[in-house]
Amino acid sequence: MRTLTRSFAQGLLVLAPVAITIWVVVFTVTTLDDWLDTGIPGLGIVIAAIGITIIGYLTGNVVGNKLLEWLEAGMQRVPLIRILYNALRDLFGAFVGGKRKFDKPVAVEMNQHGLKVLGFLTAEHFDDPQLEGHVSVYLPESYNFAGNLVVVPKERVRPLDADGAEFMAFIVSGGVTAMNATKTAIDPARS
Repeated sequence: MRTLTRSFAQGLLVLAPVAITIWVVVFTVTTLDDWLDTGIPGLGIVIAAIGITIIGYLTGNVVGNKLLEWLEAGMQRVPLIRILYNALRDLFGAFVGGKRKFDKPVAVEMNQHGLKVLGFLTAEHFDDPQLEGHVSVYLPESYNFAGNLVVVPKERVRPLDADGAEFMAFIVSGGVTAMNATKTAIDPARS
């Protein structure tokens, strides 16, 4: 019975990520195909990718940038939409584009015993005199897209040599995803 249970658990560990990934891809493709009503399976995602690329290209020039400013100004006028739009814009902007915020991976020393938490430096100074010498660090949660913002003394924060996206994947996966810079975080000889 124990062997059967262990084999079932191992099979589940192998199949669950594969099945969920396939389901997300199929759901995305079929949803886009249904929305665009192309009649050709998979064409919806191709059209969406091309459209997103064209919009990205157009917002890089003066005319597209003015249109984007006009659209944003309209969204800022409606209170509920403004809150949602600003939160989503800042979230996406933190990961991609020229204004990335999660590009400074750090380890925060929590105590004298060497306990560290991993996160991203988000503010290097505060105007409030009570927070002088402190920085803010965003601590993503594992297996979750939430996190906590902590304000800590600057001397307790150590920068890490890591790619932001790879570092985020490492934290969100609970440390099971491989990351080239993990030695920086745990090997005192390299820090």
